[in-house]
Amino acid sequence: MIRVLLVDDQRLVRAGFRSILDGEDDITVVAEAADGREALQAAHDHHPDVVLMDIRMPELDGLAATRHLLEDPGVSTRVVILTTFDLDEDVYGALRAGASGFLLKSLAPEELVAAMRVAARGDALIDPSVTRRLVAKFATVLEPAAAEPPELARLTSREREVLLLLAGACSNAEIARKLHVGEETVKTHVSRVLSKLGLPDRVHAVVYAYRHKLVPDERPA
Repeated sequence: MIRVLLVDDQRLVRAGFRSILDGEDDITVVAEAADGREALQAAHDHHPDVVLMDIRMPELDGLAATRHLLEDPGVSTRVVILTTFDLDEDVYGALRAGASGFLLKSLAPEELVAAMRVAARGDALIDPSVTRRLVAKFATVLEPAAAEPPELARLTSREREVLLLLAGACSNAEIARKLHVGEETVKTHVSRVLSKLGLPDRVHAVVYAYRHKLVPDERPA
């Protein structure tokens, strides 16, 4: 059973999400919160698998609450940011805070349900309408690292290939086709890449690759 914490300052929004999620056999809403401070307490009390977190809230906003929640290395909760606004700064803020996903409130009910399942199994997701733009802008938005980190040396040449394909927003199926291997093999490679680099999920692999300038700059000279 996937345990979900709903965080939104609008009661009607929370009620709508609860109605959708509680209708699934494998998902249950264990608690609700109206702001970031309540969310931190509820997460401590109920240990949800996934927190569905709004950004704009009183007292403590969703990005700050996400940072506070995920600062604890013992926390295994996944945070999915849900917002009305398709703004790049919100996406970057969510990723820097450690969120595993960023979705727009305009998504369909079945997409919300699917997103909870994706997050609960440890994958990451970003609304398709912002994914390509997000990836394209990383090179100019992220502060580059000073030097190549030592953990990169732990990757095999195939794992480096997989990391670059992740940075290109490729799905497991797309990576499998490009490398001429099965999807189960791709899952194993992705898992090893994330483990060796100490990354929580695929989206943060994108951040990592761009920050360390592993992706060729294809912009005109």
